[in-house]
Amino acid sequence: MLNLSFGNRPSMTILCLGAHCDDIEIGCGGAVLKYIREIKEVKVHWVVFSSDARREKEASACAREFLEPARDKHIAIHRFRNSFFPYCGGEIKECFEKLKEAVTPDIIFTHCGGDAHQDHRIINELTWNTFRNHLILEYEIAKYDADLRSPNAFIHLDEATCREKVRLIMKHFISQSDKMWFTEDLFLSVMRIRGMESNSPSGYAEGYYCRKFSL
Repeated sequence: MLNLSFGNRPSMTILCLGAHCDDIEIGCGGAVLKYIREIKEVKVHWVVFSSDARREKEASACAREFLEPARDKHIAIHRFRNSFFPYCGGEIKECFEKLKEAVTPDIIFTHCGGDAHQDHRIINELTWNTFRNHLILEYEIAKYDADLRSPNAFIHLDEATCREKVRLIMKHFISQSDKMWFTEDLFLSVMRIRGMESNSPSGYAEGYYCRKFSL
């Protein structure tokens, strides 16, 4: 398997996009922790599109702890109506247009285009519509819809990073603790499977979907 590493870069600007308050952490939290640790100068723009008062408080606290080592971070949490993104796409698109003027990312993490959740798909579509010449990695989220696919890109993670990712998710998103899918073993199991599939030295990885890139 061809290994393309960002570890030797002196700096990186990362844009993380999530429809809901825990999506970024679940989908690409390990990668964010890894790059903040490995790259000296990291700028992170972290954008969540749906929240309410309680979830915004959780998401803000979790994002701050995830990004604490980063020298430059920008956290934005919007309040578009959960599960109604297809019907307020124009307003969300305006947010993307403003975002395009504010940041020029080296890498963008966003939802998978094949995700069964309509909010997730809208964020994916607007990511590709807005950012036309960027490396976009689409992350995955396990859920009841059973829409996990076969990733074509992987980011290897050590076990400590995976457990730190899960610890922060479980610590901050108390509002989700009664959900059947919100368990430590599920989050770790997905990363363990992706680690096996990509022959990760640690046995752990996050899986992604990459439509295009140039060498």
